[in-house]
Amino acid sequence: MIVRIRGYALPHGEYADLYADGDRWTTDPVPGATLAGEGWLVPGLVDAHTHPGATEPGQPMDDEVLRAQLHQHVDAGVTLIRAPGLPGEPPPWFGEDPDVPRARHAGPWLAQHGQFFDGWGRRADHAELPALAAAQAARTGWAKIVADWRVGDSAVPADVLAAVVREVHAAGGRVAVHSQHPEGGAAAVAAGVDSLEHGMCLDPDLLARMAAQGTALTPTLSAINAGLARREQSPDSPQRRWYLGGARVHASLTAAAAEAGVRVLAGTDSLPHGGILAEIRALAAAGVRPHDALAAASWHAREYLGLPGLEPGAPADAVVYDRDPRADLGRLAAPVAVVLRGRLVRQRHNRPAGLVNAP
Repeated sequence: MIVRIRGYALPHGEYADLYADGDRWTTDPVPGATLAGEGWLVPGLVDAHTHPGATEPGQPMDDEVLRAQLHQHVDAGVTLIRAPGLPGEPPPWFGEDPDVPRARHAGPWLAQHGQFFDGWGRRADHAELPALAAAQAARTGWAKIVADWRVGDSAVPADVLAAVVREVHAAGGRVAVHSQHPEGGAAAVAAGVDSLEHGMCLDPDLLARMAAQGTALTPTLSAINAGLARREQSPDSPQRRWYLGGARVHASLTAAAAEAGVRVLAGTDSLPHGGILAEIRALAAAGVRPHDALAAASWHAREYLGLPGLEPGAPADAVVYDRDPRADLGRLAAPVAVVLRGRLVRQRHNRPAGLVNAP
């Protein structure tokens, strides 16, 4: 089936009539094309922080689990994921199979000794981290460092992270850093990492520097909000006090980051997979404009990961809605069609509405 979509293409809302010529969009009519959907056209959704392949932390990569979780992403309209950390090296079909999202990944995590989940990633001395990260980034394009972990644990020092950034950039890759404590976040920003994952407890005074140097923030807000609800019911402890202190202001930090010009990316970091719509809603509820909340899970995230949106020559990914989803984010749960690599992978069969006076 040759796919055709038409309607108002975001982010600008200009009318477009697009044909999938293999895995590329074109405006030139392709003989035999079938209209798969019309309405409001959104570049394929992106989950920029997800860890598919296992059902529990520390479990090894399971190919069947990986495929099932990737299909959950597709069901939500996700056509591209970034996995800043995987339970193991992925199989050859990961990110390539026509039925699963495109993928960017950092391979297994890199952490300090005594930190992170047993059985996941690799624990290393500070002196080893730059070379290990560069080797990983040379293979996959990304490396992921766990900069901090439990209350009372030491964070990776800023000079070590700066060395990681230099080595990874020299290898042509980028660095993602996990941080949920002030020290780790400050070290990551000082080192000029490419993306800060979670960023809970980050000093808001660092947001201007992040914006200036191009450090993105993936706040995983919906996951942190869910953790907040659980922690509020738990007994008092230093861990509980730390989490409540950071999570209760994480929404306002996220909104402030967007206002400061930091590139905010939508990522879920939680089970079940396919929860990107909850993350978009959480961003909007925090005060991020609906347009920007959707951008964080679509065109801005695609651009950050090296893929253009709905234009001739771009990879043929799209989600079609019968109404402008920015006016009602609830519409995101009911796409007319999902197109991945030029193939119609999901479709709602009732007649779409929403095209008024279309050319």
